[in-house]
Parts: sequence; structure tokens; C-alpha cells
Amino acid sequence: MDSMSLTTLERGKTTVDAAALEALSVQLRGTVLREGDAAYDEARSIWNAMIDRRPGLIVRCAGAADVIAAVNFARENRLLVAVRGGGHNIAGSAVCDGGLMIDLSPMKSVRVDPATRRAWVEPGATLADVDAETQAFRLAVPTGINSTTGISGLTLGGGFGWITRKFGLTIDNLLCADVVTADGKLLRASQTENPDLFWALRGGGGNFGIVTAFEFKLHQVGPQVLSGLVVHPFADAENVLREYRAALEAAPNELTCWVVMRQAPPLPFLPAEWHGKEVLVLAMCYCGDLQEGEKATQRLRAIGTPIADVVGPNPFTGWEQAFDPLLTPGARNYWKSHDFTELSDSAIEVVTAAIPGLPGPECEIFFAHVGGAAGRVTADATAFPQRSAHYVMNVHARWREPEMDRACIDWARGLFEAAKPYAAGTAYVNFMPGDEVDRVEAAYGGNYRRLLEIKQRYDPLNLFRMNQNLRPAEAQRAA
Repeated sequence: MDSMSLTTLERGKTTVDAAALEALSVQLRGTVLREGDAAYDEARSIWNAMIDRRPGLIVRCAGAADVIAAVNFARENRLLVAVRGGGHNIAGSAVCDGGLMIDLSPMKSVRVDPATRRAWVEPGATLADVDAETQAFRLAVPTGINSTTGISGLTLGGGFGWITRKFGLTIDNLLCADVVTADGKLLRASQTENPDLFWALRGGGGNFGIVTAFEFKLHQVGPQVLSGLVVHPFADAENVLREYRAALEAAPNELTCWVVMRQAPPLPFLPAEWHGKEVLVLAMCYCGDLQEGEKATQRLRAIGTPIADVVGPNPFTGWEQAFDPLLTPGARNYWKSHDFTELSDSAIEVVTAAIPGLPGPECEIFFAHVGGAAGRVTADATAFPQRSAHYVMNVHARWREPEMDRACIDWARGLFEAAKPYAAGTAYVNFMPGDEVDRVEAAYGGNYRRLLEIKQRYDPLNLFRMNQNLRPAEAQRAA
């Protein structure tokens, strides 16, 4: 292997000689890729097609020992580092230009102990991988709504989805993590071992190290849940949202109902004349007894005069994958997000006013329905502080052609600004694009200073900076 010029932490260049590269390679069970290798382009490609970066070197890790070797190599050479789990992050933090990409995607093992209701998950597993193994025993951990998402990034940012209101955030179900820190040590983080690191991992993103294994507690769910879509004409949107808001005031924690506003895709249960028309969709899931679910969803399903109601019993794994066809990799994506403690009439008016200006057929606005068990945890119990949020709005601009970049990004930013007066002022780090470095402190609120202190303790070099970055004191002084 010839010597290479690689990008440093300071975004300069350094030459790594052939002997050092060979020494790295012989330590690994996994593979080392560089531009021109057959698997290089596949390894650097991620979910958001707006991100087109070319790492100088990619280490595809087969286990924790490979991760340790890669971290030591990066630190010793002061290389810019990106860490890939599922490659789904909107900001593209999984990949860097010219530096070292540590690729965890080959590490996909999921092991379940149904007797203790525990799962041990490697960081390259997707949500679909986790669901497949846990649902074999009618068990589940709360995750997200797109099954191609990686478990690692979702967990480290917080993680919420269809069963969060009943069982909490993904991080609320994390019992333990094995972490490779910037000094190349493998640490166990839990409530009793390195508890400061464990606290920071639960919501602090990838700032503190590379998790090589997660241990989750599981809950009895499925194999079927009552779930599905109720589709309304967008002309009724304001009234539907007001009734939706009222219906959720007394909703049990087993019930979650998200809102999606967009142009209707050609779904088989929608009349053809509605394809491409603006609609409002209530997407609901009840994770308890099916008959109780029929009662709990009745008020939501009685709202207005829907075009279609396809709520019924569905396999939990199938419902977890229901939105995958609308979120496939390869499109250009840009997100802007707000947390809301309530959906005021003014907020509803502002949001619905943005739909007639949709810049493309794949652009959408959704409101995640949270609260419940997630809201019963105090804001400082984990690094994730947004426990008072009842809704999370994501303005999802999605398109195919680069010529549409400006129109789609401007639309998302415009709605974000218009909705700001009615929002909580906090943000979910997993929904923040790469141009929101100024929101990191607000995202962590009262937990920000403690996170900086822990960052300084475990990563004073700021080796792990391809994220919504918490800059340690040393890096701040040098800036």
C-alpha cells in the first residue's frame, strides 16, 4: 500500500507513509478501502444524496478490536474522522472528505435473551435488523419510523417512534454500552460503570466515542398492532388538526398518532383522482390489545370525512417499515425541525399555509406525537432534555434534481422561521442539518455545560467532531 495524503483535524493535509498504512491493515479483521477500490463508492454512499464526500481511507470494521485500531490510527495521525453506522444522518456526519471513515455497517449482530427481555446489538444493525430478532419473541425496543435507519445514530441522539409514548425513548431503554473512547480504550458505560459517560451517550450524539455494542431492555409488543392511515383532503386540514389536538388530550400511552401533510403518493387504497393532490394523513399505532385499540382510535377516526381509512391489525414489523418506500436512499434531503409543547391555532395556520407552496411531490411536513412515558423522565436524567415536548415538527424537503436545491431549501427554511414564534425553542439533534451549528447549545439547554465538561474529559482533542459537535474547552480556546 503506497503512502497517502489525508485530511487532518485542522483540515490541512498530512502524509501517512506506507509502513503505517500496512501496520493498520494487518491489525484488522475488516478491510481498508481507498478511492479506486471496487467497494469504495458503495461504502461512502449514504442516505442523503446531497452529501457526496470522498474519504481518503475507509476502515470497514469487523469488531471492537478493529474500531480500537482505527481510532488509534486516527489519533496518532491527527486525522479527520467520520463514523458510519447506518449512514442515515441528515447532516451526512457518517462521511468526511479526505479523512478516515470508520465504517461500522458490517457489525450487524443482534442477540436476544427472551427470558430476561434483553437485546445486545452491534452498531451497524438497522432498525429492521433489531425488529426481526426481537419480534421473533414478540418483544421490541422503541426505535424510529424508518426501518433502514441505523440503531447507533438513532440511539445516541435519543430515538422516538411508534411505541415511545408507552415505553419511552430508545435511550430510556438503554442499559449499557461498550464504547471506544478517543484514547483507544474500550469502556463499559452504565448506571454503575462510568456513569457520566453513560449519561452523555443518552442524547449527546457521537461526541464521546464509538459505541461497539448496546444492551437494551425489551417490552412485549405484537406480533400485531392496530395501525394504519386515515387520509383527509387538505382543504379540511385546519379543522382536522384542531380535532386531532383535542382527541390526543385524553389519548392512552399505547396510542401514537403522527400527522403527515404532502401530495398523495399513488397508494393502492387511494382513488386515482387523489394521486398527486394535497392531503393530510393521520398515521396511528396502538401497541396494546387490539380491541382496546379499536376503542382508543375511534375518536381520531371519526374526525371529518376522510378519503380513506385503512387502520386495522398489522404485523408490528410491517408497520415499522410502512414509511420505508417514501424514505428510500438516493434522494436529496434537507430538514428543519421544531419541538412544540402544544399545537396552537396560530401554529396550525402557519404550518398549513406552507402546503400549497410545496416545491415538489416528495416534500412533506410531519408532526411526531411524543410525550407519554418519554415525558415522565426529568430533563437532566439523560443528555436529552426535550422531555416536555408533545410534538416534533419536521419540515422534510425531498427532491431529485440539484437544480431544485434552492427552491426546496428555501421552502423548508421559510416555514421554519414562520413557525418559530410558536415553538418551544429546543431541537432534536437527529433532525438538525449540517448548517445548524448555532442551535447545538439550544438543543441541549440546561444539559449543555455538563456535556461540554464530559466531552473535555473523554475527547479533549475533539477527535469525534463529525456530529452536532460539542467543542471541548481546549478546542474552543484554539478557535
